[in-house]
Amino acid sequence: MDESIGELFQKESSYTREWVHGRKPDRKKMSEPYKEYPEAAVFTLPQPETAEGRSFNELLKIRKSVRKYTDEPLPAESLSYLLWAADGIHRREKGFEFRTAPSAGALFPVETYLAINNVESLQAGIHHYSVRNHSLALVKQGEFGETLSDLTLGQDMCASASVVFIWTAVFDRSRWKSANRTYRYVYLDAGHIAQNLALAACNLGLGSCQIGSFFDREMNSLLGVDGRRESTIYLTVVGYPDIR
Repeated sequence: MDESIGELFQKESSYTREWVHGRKPDRKKMSEPYKEYPEAAVFTLPQPETAEGRSFNELLKIRKSVRKYTDEPLPAESLSYLLWAADGIHRREKGFEFRTAPSAGALFPVETYLAINNVESLQAGIHHYSVRNHSLALVKQGEFGETLSDLTLGQDMCASASVVFIWTAVFDRSRWKSANRTYRYVYLDAGHIAQNLALAACNLGLGSCQIGSFFDREMNSLLGVDGRRESTIYLTVVGYPDIR
């Protein structure tokens, strides 16, 4: 019987003792640790407010998937906190930048894009988050809520939520070291980030919902990534819950 794609993936991304001990990663193939858009209009985010909030146990108890949202705009200060909590830099020490979410080998291959629907002081459109500068670059201006709803197989919350987080993986950032294992690690990394975001949203009284189903090629085209060296892997919507 022919092996399925899933079975082949599991096999080809497996570690063996012979492979691990016999391989020497080529640092010359390392890619840049940060992606930037130097020609784009930049919005510098306010510093995130990290004062103590709800207890960790309370956040775990109240976290749930929210699919209905009000039209109340999200403050830029809240977005700043969400981005920092999800995968921002919490300290710099001895030339290293330490992030809020773990990453395999500390290589951080995941990039964050935002589809802004309704955030104070920010233009609607696709923005890229610069982790290093804690700022946003406007990649594509326009209203993309309905487009995202269509690309996520009809999930209307992409249009009603204040913001849609879209995560991509830059595979070469990890592949020089981990080879095919990279394709396991990027999904684990994205999961860590999404959980941070979900709990941070609860801390602000916001709702969130994670999305794994989307038309890959069309989503990549919307973001302007090639789907091979960089590809969309995960989404989350965030906004004020509609409790009516």
